Amino acid sequence: MNQDQKYKKFKISDELIENIIKLVDESNDSKIVNNFKNFHHADIAEVLEELNSDQATYIIKLLDSEKTSDVLMELDEDYREKILKNLSIKEIAEEVEELDTDDATDIILELSKEKQKKVISKIVDAEHKADIKELLKYEENSAGGLMAKELIKVNENWSVNRCIKEIRSQASEVTRVHSVYVVNNKNVLLGRLSLKDLLVAKASSKIKTIFISNVDFVFDTDSAEHVASVMQKYDLGAIPVVDAKKKLLGRITIDDIVDLIKEEAEKDYQLAAGIVQDVDVDDSIFELTRARLPWLILGLIGGIGAAFIMGGFDEILIQHKILFYFTPLIAAMAGNVGVQSSAIIVQGLANSEIKGSINNRLVKETLLSVLNGVILAVILFVFIYLWKDQFSVALALSVSLVVVIIVAGIIGTFIPLFLDSRGIDPAIATGPFITTSNDIFGILIYFLVAKLILQI
Repeated sequence: MNQDQKYKKFKISDELIENIIKLVDESNDSKIVNNFKNFHHADIAEVLEELNSDQATYIIKLLDSEKTSDVLMELDEDYREKILKNLSIKEIAEEVEELDTDDATDIILELSKEKQKKVISKIVDAEHKADIKELLKYEENSAGGLMAKELIKVNENWSVNRCIKEIRSQASEVTRVHSVYVVNNKNVLLGRLSLKDLLVAKASSKIKTIFISNVDFVFDTDSAEHVASVMQKYDLGAIPVVDAKKKLLGRITIDDIVDLIKEEAEKDYQLAAGIVQDVDVDDSIFELTRARLPWLILGLIGGIGAAFIMGGFDEILIQHKILFYFTPLIAAMAGNVGVQSSAIIVQGLANSEIKGSINNRLVKETLLSVLNGVILAVILFVFIYLWKDQFSVALALSVSLVVVIIVAGIIGTFIPLFLDSRGIDPAIATGPFITTSNDIFGILIYFLVAKLILQI
């Protein structure tokens, strides 16, 4: 049975966790090491997250850094921070030395400024140290901040024979070989090399005669979102990163982009749900309250505003009590339509699928709202007329519903587009913000239209 088969059969259980905790309590180091011997680093991370940070740190210190460095990268960021606090400067440096430069930089960025300097000073490999220092200069949400320095590159003037020897040498430092990049004597990116072309070419042939000049790349200053868009569009497993002079600096692999997309999706989901900062289910009550309370306060203010609006229409409510019964329906429809519109727009913006002017998008959404509003209004009209046999009331409620839906669709479309044009994350437009604003406008429009039709 090979290791891959063993990894696939791993399944965490209460019995496994209890056994690991018992071994830690007994300081049975040999059995602990033996238990984790054939575990994949992702499985080890899953086990450690079921333990407290002291128990997890004990195991991290026992195992070889070549494995535990990968384990640390699999851990939840907040949990990893607790582990790092329990490790000495030297121990952190040993873990960092085993990681690719992009992952090593991520670990170091989680430390305090003072600790960063101390850890870097303990890194033995001078080249690894220099690469990490270079990556620390980039903005976290940039191509430079995402890239790793490990890659395989060959010179256009090399022969095929020398190229193969160089690739063998460089490959020992690269976890996965996605592409072989071709550069000139000034390290300017010229293209990429097909392994098939390399294998069938004559040993004396020059690389410049067989490489492919068509190569996708990104600049080190490009945003992480742009990198993700390019890699998704062209279905790339890796992409080279260059500077303004097109000198090859590093590469970004798909696993980094998947992590980025996951983080952004979690952030946008929380924003849409009315949570203003990144939180986890295991966070303290204070942290969870601080993240949720601002939007809840906004909702409270919106509710108070809606109550004031209704208070200004006492007369019509007294004469037509049925309007009061349908107030929740109008508010709910306004909120639902607004959230639907904004969610589609936010998704389109995130995927770079929305193009053209804001006006065109607003016109399309307005027409869609009109169509949906009319269909729903007809259903509502028939229901009320059959129930109460009051044409004017049925008409007032139906027309109000159409107008409310149109306005809600426009608001839900315009706000995220407007925020995006101002460089603000449009995800904050969804959820409570849109719901609250549409509740207020919806109630106001509802009673104004009803009052106009019923001539109160």
